[in-house]
Amino acid sequence: MAISSYWADKYIENQRTAKEALDFIRPGQRVFIGSSCGEPQHLVRELSEASNYFKDIEINRLLTLETTPLSLIANKTKDQSLHIRSFYLGSAKTRSIARNKRFITPINLSAVPRLFKSRLLPIHVALIQVSPPDDFGWMSLGVSVDITLAAANSADLVIAQVNTEMPRVLGRSFIHVNDVDVFVEYDEPLLTIGETPELEAANDIGRLVARLIDDGSTIEIGLGATHQATLLTLSEKSDLGIHTQYLTNDIMHLFSKGVITNRKKGFNEGKMVASSAIGTEELYEFMNDNPAIEFHPSDYVNDPAIIARHNKMVSMSVAMTVDLTGQVAADALPYNHFSGVTGMLDFMRGAVHSKGGKSILVLPATAAGGKKSRIVPLLDDAAVVVPRGDVHYVVTEYGAVNLFGKSLQERAMAMISIAHPDFRDELFYEAKKTGLLSAERTLSESIHGVYPIQLEETIEIHGEEITVRPAKPVDERRIQEHFYNLEKDDVIARFFHEKTSFVHDEVEGVSLIDYINDLTIVAVVGEFGFGRVIGIGECLLDPATNVAEVAFSISKPYQKKGLGKILMKKLASAARDNGIAGLIAYTSPQNKGMIKLFNSLPYKIDSYFDGEMLMLSCRFDETT
Repeated sequence: MAISSYWADKYIENQRTAKEALDFIRPGQRVFIGSSCGEPQHLVRELSEASNYFKDIEINRLLTLETTPLSLIANKTKDQSLHIRSFYLGSAKTRSIARNKRFITPINLSAVPRLFKSRLLPIHVALIQVSPPDDFGWMSLGVSVDITLAAANSADLVIAQVNTEMPRVLGRSFIHVNDVDVFVEYDEPLLTIGETPELEAANDIGRLVARLIDDGSTIEIGLGATHQATLLTLSEKSDLGIHTQYLTNDIMHLFSKGVITNRKKGFNEGKMVASSAIGTEELYEFMNDNPAIEFHPSDYVNDPAIIARHNKMVSMSVAMTVDLTGQVAADALPYNHFSGVTGMLDFMRGAVHSKGGKSILVLPATAAGGKKSRIVPLLDDAAVVVPRGDVHYVVTEYGAVNLFGKSLQERAMAMISIAHPDFRDELFYEAKKTGLLSAERTLSESIHGVYPIQLEETIEIHGEEITVRPAKPVDERRIQEHFYNLEKDDVIARFFHEKTSFVHDEVEGVSLIDYINDLTIVAVVGEFGFGRVIGIGECLLDPATNVAEVAFSISKPYQKKGLGKILMKKLASAARDNGIAGLIAYTSPQNKGMIKLFNSLPYKIDSYFDGEMLMLSCRFDETT
């Protein structure tokens, strides 16, 4: 081809039809195809139609929906015309992926550019899609920079489909006319994807995740997150920043609402940073020449060291299955088929090294219309996408747990507690069978209890944030520590005698509850999953009288600060809502604090003294 010294002349001289451009491909070459919604569809269609004339061409691309089915051609020709190499880290259980799993190359997205640039996997021809050149000869890769820029910069021959529909996206998204060999002008709509199908569990999951995210956080949102869950999680937040693999319509909407300002990211402030976009035409229009958006290659965006530089970096990823030890499987589905899980591990590892950062995995508790649990005893028939050591927060519609620093037994108890109640018996049995739980471990009535998220509340006492919430099975050790740290007189007030040990069998009944007939409310300070219990309110029903006995213990530094009244009010409200008739408490006549606490209830209080103990009682249908 002729080479001109002026880029505009080169652009004109090297224009070809798609068929003419593809004639430059030689047998045995490795051909890269631009990623995700930036796929040069016109070039790919021509490649498909001319496939009979090719020999031993290896197609390199991210996992894709394949609007033009090159995998089908590879199968029909027994890989002799085309062979496919798909970069994809996820599981391959779904039917569409499983039948072509031999094409999969498992790799983290952050590592793919190095594979190309180092020529460990040399790219001979890159088929890309770009915007028309600007006045200086620069063309934008638009909606797909990710691994496409590295492929184009390292390829022996670059063929670009020039499409006026491609937005001009700022950042490191540009390639110059002088670095492209062949230009094929062809306008067509970019690939788009609609909203993710909503899940029945999305509302509950969204509310639980929202409690884990602080204002001013920098967010990465995985492709599997539903529109409904994303908005529920983030709409009420403020000053969020974005550093994510994929820009989506949901992120655009949150930016438009003023939720995303990028002012407190701590790194790349003022900019939404991503490497690709997957959404609608409205999203692509929003991105065009928008100075609030910068696209960078995957070896930058997905670099855990870069991710960790952000303030309060939060990775929100969608898992398909998690086992009791914390191992994670993730699959590409029609709405996240564009390599949606290939960057998951990069972001999870980067987020947890950020100051105040969190890695959050979300998954509905069941699949197949509720007939199958997504929490399983062990991942034995699916590829592990995230090793158990990298898993921190896990959220289902039945609760949230933090597996970081937890033993296998603690992890098993935690995961069972957020599984669907219909599957907890089986999971508990399998955990004991495989040695994840000790033989004497029980779940009693709590095995079918559904965590009442509505009872969670965050309060502030003298500048300290305290979470008041129902107890969970994973709280057992912390409740033990609370009792051990009580002063002698507080132990006597709670247990009516001196006590120096609080063994597993005794504490188990406080943490393993059904949330209706047996309810424990704890007050916790500190990080989620590692908090210190500073107060406990217990409520246990006597079925014969339909009245529940209450008992309390508050750590000495937190006494006389209104915490007991908060616990009492919450227990009374829950008991009344659950159809319990009233409350009763036994205490020493000298325990002025307990007497005052019970008398704070807005009901008629009866008292009875038997010479040693004072009994206080009330009924919810007898108000003062």
